[in-house]
This record gives sequence, C-alpha cells and structure tokens, in this order.
Amino acid sequence: MRMLKRASAFILRGGITFQSTFCKSDSLFRVHPSVSKALAENKPVVALESTIITHGMPYPHNLSTAKQVEAIVRAEGATPATVGVIEGKVHVGLSSQELERLAVCKSSLKVSHRDLPYVTGKGLTGGTTVSATMMAAHRAGIHVFVTGGIGGVHRGGENSLDISADLTELGRTPIAVVSAGVKSILDIGRTLEFLETQGVCVATYGPSRSFPAFFSPQSGFTSPCQVGNPEEAAALIACALSLDVQSGVLLAVPIPEEQAAAGQLIEAAIQAALSEASAKGITGRDVTPFILQMVNELTEGKSLLANIALIHNNAKVGGQIACALSKQMTARRSRGNTHQRRKPPPDPEIVVIGGINVDFIAKGKTKELLFGRTNAGSVCQSFGGVGRNIADSLSRLGRSPLFISATGADSHSQAVLKYCKHMDTSGVLRIAEQNTATYCAVINESGELSLGLGDMEVHQQITEQYVSQFEKQLLSATLVCLDGNIPVPTIDYVCSITGRHNINVWYEPTDSDKASKPFLSDAWKSLSYSSPNMAELCTMNKTLGFPTPDVLPNSLEEMLSVAVALSRPLLEHVHCLVVTLGAGGVLVCGERDAGSVNLQPRKQKRKRQLCAVHYPALTVTAEETMNVSGAGDSLAGALMAGILQQRDTDSCVRMGLLAARLSLASSHPISPTLTSDSVDPNKAPQYWPKPRFIGIN
Repeated sequence: MRMLKRASAFILRGGITFQSTFCKSDSLFRVHPSVSKALAENKPVVALESTIITHGMPYPHNLSTAKQVEAIVRAEGATPATVGVIEGKVHVGLSSQELERLAVCKSSLKVSHRDLPYVTGKGLTGGTTVSATMMAAHRAGIHVFVTGGIGGVHRGGENSLDISADLTELGRTPIAVVSAGVKSILDIGRTLEFLETQGVCVATYGPSRSFPAFFSPQSGFTSPCQVGNPEEAAALIACALSLDVQSGVLLAVPIPEEQAAAGQLIEAAIQAALSEASAKGITGRDVTPFILQMVNELTEGKSLLANIALIHNNAKVGGQIACALSKQMTARRSRGNTHQRRKPPPDPEIVVIGGINVDFIAKGKTKELLFGRTNAGSVCQSFGGVGRNIADSLSRLGRSPLFISATGADSHSQAVLKYCKHMDTSGVLRIAEQNTATYCAVINESGELSLGLGDMEVHQQITEQYVSQFEKQLLSATLVCLDGNIPVPTIDYVCSITGRHNINVWYEPTDSDKASKPFLSDAWKSLSYSSPNMAELCTMNKTLGFPTPDVLPNSLEEMLSVAVALSRPLLEHVHCLVVTLGAGGVLVCGERDAGSVNLQPRKQKRKRQLCAVHYPALTVTAEETMNVSGAGDSLAGALMAGILQQRDTDSCVRMGLLAARLSLASSHPISPTLTSDSVDPNKAPQYWPKPRFIGIN
C-alpha cells in the first residue's frame, strides 16, 4: 500500500511556500524600527520626502527644516518617516545621523521612481522625489505623505511632453499626498487635467475649493473636491482605500495667510527665473532647483521663509489627518470585523499560531507543462496556510482551537474569514496596509509541482507583541501549535513562556528553509512535538551542528535508517517526532511504551527508552489527486485531535493518514467532508498493515 509516488515530495507536507525574491527584496529596503513599530500597532505614520534636504534648500536650512518638520509631525501624535536612499538602500525613516548625512552630502542624487534601480544597484545616495517617496511609503504600508508641492506638467509641456513622474505615480499608487498644491512654476491647468486623466482624487483642504499654487493660496483654478478638516480628509482617504481604487489622493493645502502676502513678489521673481532658465537652456529635473535658488536670491530670502512656512503647515495638517485616519480605520475594522469583536474562549484546549492564505491551484492536463504559452488545465481557489489548515482540521474534528494569525483588510481576507466561520478566528489580526497572503501552485497532471509563487509578507506581522495579548489563553492550553511562517522572535517568546509553565508545543516546520527557526536558539528544547519531512529534519540537525547526509536516500530502508539517526539527537529534548516520508508513509519516534511510541502529552521531562514505529501510507491514484497543499496539515491536525482524545498511538496515526487521503482527493487543503467519523479507524473500511517497530539506542 503506498501513496502516489509522483507527489511524494508534497503529499504529506502542506503549505509549502516558494516566495518570490522580487516581492521580498528586503536587502534593498529598510524600515526604521520606530516606523515599523508604529505600523505594526496601527498607529499614525507620515511619510516625508528628502529632495527638500538634498536639493531644495541650502545647508544648514535643509537640515533644520527637516528636523523641524519631523518634530511637528510628532507633536501632532504621528510618527515621521523621512524616506531617502543611502548607499543603495531605500530607507523609510531616518535617524538624526542619516538626516545630517543627506543634508551635507555634495554628491547626493535626485532620485525619482525611474532612478531607484540604478541608484540601488550602484550603491549610491540620494534624496527621493515625490514619486519615489510615494512608492517606498506605500510599500511600507504608510497612507499619508507630506511634501511641499508636487511636480506637474511643465510650461510648454503640450509640446515637450515634460510631465513630472509625480503625476503618474499619483495615478497608480494608493497614498494620500498632502501638499501646497502644484509648484507655481508649472502649468497648473494642464496638471489638473492630467491628474483627472490619471483618476486622481484632488481636494482643496480648507473652506474654499480654490486650488493653491505653492506660494499663493490661489492659482485661478478650482479643485473638483473640498474637505474642511482632518476628519473629512481622513474619511476621503479611508473610502479610497476601502474601494481599492489603486490611485492616490491629492490634498492641496493653501499656504498660511501671513506668508501669502509675499506671493506677488515671489511670483514676479518666478517669471524672471523662468526667463533666465530658458535663456541658459536649463531643462528637466534641473529646472526646479535652479528656479527656487534664483527666486530665493531675488526675493532676498522671503521665498525661502515662505517655503519653510508652507512645509511646516503641511506637516501639521498631514499629522492631524494621519491621526484622524488611524482612528477612523481602527473604528472601521472594529465595526466591520465581527471576528475581532468576539471574545476568545477563556480556556481554549489548543492554540494554533501560524499562516493564513488564499491558494490558487492550477493543474495542467499534460505531464509536461510548456512555459511561455497557455496550457490546458483547471484552476481552483481554496483557502490555506499551514496554521489555518491545522486549525481548520481540528475544528472539523470536534476541537475548538483558538487561531492566531494576520491578514490584510482586503477582499481576500473577507473571503477566507467567511469560509472559516466554523473556526474561532478571534485571534486573526486584519491590517489595512498589508495584502492577505497568497500562494499559487502550478502542477502537472501527475500532481508534480512545476512552479510555486507566494506573497507571505503579512505573516511577519504575527509579532511577539501581538501574540502576547493572548498569553492567558496560551498558558491555559493543553497544546500550542506553531507553524514556520511566524517570525523567529514570536517562536522564541511562545517557547519561553510555555517552557516555564510546562505547556506542550507542536512545531510544524512548513518548509526546509523555515524548519531551522526554533533551532537558532534554545527555543527548540521547549518543543514537545514536531512533524518534519526528511529535508526539514536535515535542516534541524544542520542548524544544531549535527552531521547530515549530502543526498537524501531513495529506498524505504535507507530512509528509515537515516530518519531514525537524524531523530535521535533531537529526542534528547523533543518528546516525539512525526517524520513524514511521502510515499514511504510516516515514522513516529519517541518514548517507548508497550511496544509502541507514547504520543500522550508529557507532564515532565525524564530519562526514557526510545523507539520508532513506521506506518505505511495509503494508496492515492493520480486521477484521485486534486490538491497536494494540505495533506501534511490534515495529517498533523488529525494526529493532534487523536492525542487530545487520548487515543492510542496506532489510532492517532491512522486518523492522520485517513485525513491526509481525504485532503488529496479534495479541491480544498482540508476536505469539507472531514469529520470525526470519516477518520475513525474503527469505522473506515480500510485494511491496516501491521506497523513496524524499530528500536533506538
């Protein structure tokens, strides 16, 4: 009796993720700890550009203004996140030393969206423009960005097509930009027309719809919309985010009246500077800094003072809007998410902490898939994630696990939480600035994985701080299950508190890369159970410095021998290992008890005799195989259910094997037909070969 060999690498391993390195690219992207903490706690954050530091003002006015702007944002209750590029790394949030470095650097580049690949690739330093700052801020999950004024269509742009990348970025990046309108050196009318074409919502902030022109509160043009206060502006932004329009919002804030008095003088200087720039042949990105510098000289510093005043005002308004938006989005999540309103059960028997994602399974109709062209096949959507799958399995088998995870606040999360209504998802955090994790698997007709792609960044939000809110539930549980998707500090925290209170922990490694997480410290010594496959078992041993084979064996006898050898050092602390062998079945290793392995939760560590028991897998044909992403999770969930029911070891493992077979034959990772009766070995019409006992010295 054997499982489908062609799916052996995946048949007993659920939720394997093949993460796109393009999506991750963390080596080029740095978020300051203060910004990361604020975002994780859903607190207001305001992004700030840095070309005003590198190209907008002379030193030391640039540095003092940058620090003053950050101080104003903080005074309003928000966290400032100045964006810049330092030695090829995009920083969202800068330290005082990094701000000064940008301010004094003579070789800083002006970095727009288009320049980011070059600047990061060459390891250069520069100030980010509106477009580059928008892109970086959105990637970090920031909703509000404050600047002085945005770029636009240059005068004569109808002939030159000189149009700022700020406008196209506003058309494709969902972030609110708070500015003093469009710089007065530009063609404001054509700029507003272009923004309309890009689908950008433009609103004047204040009592009037008059669109401001940077140094002047009036440009002669009107905005299509108007908001009167931070709450109205926040409501506009919140609705744009909820609608997922995928374009930005431009909030135009008029310069304070006391500074606008110098507007006529400054406008005359601008006209003179424009003529001078034209005469000298200055074009493109060099125009703005030239104009600003000359205007400052012609006005004897009055334009610089007005520039600083409007930036200070924008920072104050932007901070107020960010705070109002944070409050409104928190209230919306509370109203719209019944999952978070329900109080978790006071004493759950089991707590599962791990990933939740939307799976797309594409199965071809041929043995070999041809890349670069359309292949015939079928595509289905299901809901997965290792932690979610295990919690789903336990719920269908009559247990009531508390499930702790994180998703985005998007349509995917709404769909998956609706599907999981039979589960206790009160511990699932929904984060508006994140995408719900997604996984796409392409398999051929034989069930072999051809390609997998995953976007799992949201799982990094399952932080120690968030999980600690459920410490009471963790310490009242009989069993806590962790999957490898959650961050290492979270694993360390859970293992620390459960170890001190003798709570049993099950670690589901998820894949060979993540299998090492508890073994990077002494956290693994607090584990009671783990269910690795052979590759994951090797990773665990390598991480601890134990020898491992260069090549995994193919024959069953060799697999059993190697699995026993690799399990032995881990059993010094781990109560029981359930090693999944694909088509070879399952090897259970642990404390010897009456000719089998004792699976029941241990009450305390003690010296013991060890053994292993091998259980052959069940037959699944290629035609029957619908989904290979949840069999391992079904096995683990059913095993846990059997253990909590205090069943004998043979019954527990057979429950797991039956659940895995149901998963393989279902389009869902956890079969909707999974019930206690469907995996009861005494009720299933199945021949069970005798398990094989193996002694361990």
